[in-house]
Amino acid sequence: MATIKDVAKRAGVAVSTASYALNNIKKVSPATVKKVQDAARELNYQKNGFASDLKRTKTNTIALILKDLSGPYYSELIKGVQEVTMTNGFDLIACSSIGGAQSTAVKFLTEKRVDGAIILAHNITDEIISEAAREGFPLVVLDRTLNNDHVIQVEVDNIQGGYLATEQLIQNGHKDIAYISGPYDSHDNKMRFKGYEQALKEHELRFQTRWKISGDFTREGGYRATKMLIAQGNLPTAVFYGNDEMAIGGIQAFNEKKISVPDDISIIGFDDIQLSEYVSPPLTTIKQPKYEAGALAVHLIFQQLSLEKVDRYYKLPTELVERKSVARKD
Repeated sequence: MATIKDVAKRAGVAVSTASYALNNIKKVSPATVKKVQDAARELNYQKNGFASDLKRTKTNTIALILKDLSGPYYSELIKGVQEVTMTNGFDLIACSSIGGAQSTAVKFLTEKRVDGAIILAHNITDEIISEAAREGFPLVVLDRTLNNDHVIQVEVDNIQGGYLATEQLIQNGHKDIAYISGPYDSHDNKMRFKGYEQALKEHELRFQTRWKISGDFTREGGYRATKMLIAQGNLPTAVFYGNDEMAIGGIQAFNEKKISVPDDISIIGFDDIQLSEYVSPPLTTIKQPKYEAGALAVHLIFQQLSLEKVDRYYKLPTELVERKSVARKD
């Protein structure tokens, strides 16, 4: 589907000039209007009347765009966004990006149906976000790097978290440590694995490729990856799971094979979801500031709507939460 940027490029004019011409605003010459309209016809450009109206009026609505609205990770994040949004008298729309470029979430961005958006959905491409970004339409991306003057990045220090998790296992005497990863294209996963590798390297411990298995950041994925780990034989003494959901699936797989956690094998997770405290054994994990990330992201949107200057990049620290799933290996 052609955008107004495509029309402007075809006509050889600025985007603002194309907008004036297509909206019958008398700031451009009749010749330029004709040139823009001809380009729009050639590209089969369809002007969205609803979106056009919204460009002139505030919606008092913030969008929170997530890849999936289910799952325990998102509850604290949504709570942080919701509380700050409501305090400022705005409404919040949480929407899924399932469908990628064809999703309703992308329409909210490209048609500016909200006053600002927070994006934690890696299936919405950098190109789509960059095209939607502009002055007066604040966008905040979570756990992604995107170099754009109109986009703010809020990132959890996943390298630090991966390092803390691996260091905790090493300090408890473990030298053979597996890593159950999230999706290989996940920015979070790459950074957590980087922290894991950094800790191993500092302690001169060898990384073994066969002990890195993808669990896709889901409980079922963690269960399947752990079964693969068990099937290989010659188990490591500890496993770092890239998130708590996978670790909980891993506990189930170990239990089925009568492998005791932590007596036979130690495990550590990442996220500190609510359920991690109540599984057996309670899960040692890395806490990331989900509520704080959501609250900060929406605060930054309101600061920009108030024409305040803000930094373009923020990094939030993680911390170790010790429970009962790691035992000392002598």
